Amino acid sequence: MKAKKALKRLDKIETMLSNVIDRVPENTDGLGELLGSAKAAIARAKQTVNSQAKSAKKPASKAGAPQRGRLTAAGRKKISVAAKKRWAAAKRKGINPVTGRQLGKTA
Repeated sequence: MKAKKALKRLDKIETMLSNVIDRVPENTDGLGELLGSAKAAIARAKQTVNSQAKSAKKPASKAGAPQRGRLTAAGRKKISVAAKKRWAAAKRKGINPVTGRQLGKTA
């Protein structure tokens, strides 16, 4: 549960406990004391959630994303070899490798 939501719920509980404590007669056997300790526990819980929320608000650091767009020498070599193979195959078929049109015949 998020800290803000938890604080809202704890506030509601504390308010309801206060209302109950105000309505309970003082001559009951330890009931007021029990409710008072419950209210104190709620106050401690609010403090804990509040302190955790403040410490959790640090900005998240970005994960180191791998850099792309840079070819290694081996990668460049593979691309070059593949392109030369495609060009040779196109030339054997009589097609321009760039435009895909038939090559003109020369005398």
